[in-house]
Amino acid sequence: MGDAEYASDIFAIYGSDVLSMTKRLLEAADAAAGIDPDGGVAIKPNLVVARPASEGATTHPEIVAGIIEYLQDHGIRRLSVIESSWLGADTRRAFAVCGYGELAKRYGVELHDLKSDSATPVSTPAGTIRICDKAFRAACLVNAPVLKGHCQTRLTCALKNLKGCLPDSEKRRFHQGDLNRLIAGLATALRPRLTLADSLCGDLDFEEGGNPVPADRLFLGRDPFRVDVMGCRFMGFAPGDIGYLRHAASWGMGSLDGGGTSLQELNRPATTAAPRPSGKIGALGRGVRADQACSACYGNLIHALKRLDEQGIRPAGLCIGQGWKGKKTSGIGVGDCCRGAAEHVPGCPPAAADIVAALART
Repeated sequence: MGDAEYASDIFAIYGSDVLSMTKRLLEAADAAAGIDPDGGVAIKPNLVVARPASEGATTHPEIVAGIIEYLQDHGIRRLSVIESSWLGADTRRAFAVCGYGELAKRYGVELHDLKSDSATPVSTPAGTIRICDKAFRAACLVNAPVLKGHCQTRLTCALKNLKGCLPDSEKRRFHQGDLNRLIAGLATALRPRLTLADSLCGDLDFEEGGNPVPADRLFLGRDPFRVDVMGCRFMGFAPGDIGYLRHAASWGMGSLDGGGTSLQELNRPATTAAPRPSGKIGALGRGVRADQACSACYGNLIHALKRLDEQGIRPAGLCIGQGWKGKKTSGIGVGDCCRGAAEHVPGCPPAAADIVAALART
């Protein structure tokens, strides 16, 4: 698919009924349009390790189930799930632990461990990269990454998830070289038709999970670069902070300012009980007065507090949640429910990037 075919819209939806949310997103984007029913579709989740999605590392299987049901409902039957877990990990074990074995039986789709796949050398601006054939030669590739932190690249989502379409020898070479440049190079050669990002509870910092931040959100786009730029906003990064996005932008894949991208939210976040995070996330949220905070709003705040903590900024006196509606309070209110605070960060929910910008000024 060429760059001119990519639409700029990003669609987002909030909630906990992941299967129906996925299908609503795909319907809103008219995702089946242009897909050859006889061409075959390869779905690429993130199963980097054999850990349940609730731990913040792997793609929720209900997302892939929703993609499969949507495509089958539109007469598209030749479907497969492809993946290669990280170096030293067993992809088949990840399929089993993450719920994909059961999913494959339920829908009659094949699971392909790319560790045993053949590969094709492809010329890119970062040099020649060998890409697994079941990804590179797929008539239609659907990318289903997790939006989460990463210890080397800071953020991983659409573009970095494509590294799971490489042979292990190539993954090893990526980590021995300029990782960010090579990720961007791969993204110029392997272009998914659609990216549906799992932002339900991605990890705060690490690709392998352990500190999930509930946000109860999915978002979808046809342009993977724009999906990653939007992911930066949700996690509180400036796109220019992410090395592979800088390289990709320099090679004409898109603008780091997100120009021309519109976010279409299909619904609003629902009221939830006040979050009870622990560990690192609990430390970041210590002192936040949360009252009926929505997961998306509170999750964005946690990501913003992490970015601010990295700068040595530790704001105090924060309130968040629908329990603050109509109330006057001192300190800083996060989200439209907290308009009565002495200072206020607008949005429903405000993106982490906007929270960072507002709190850095206080």
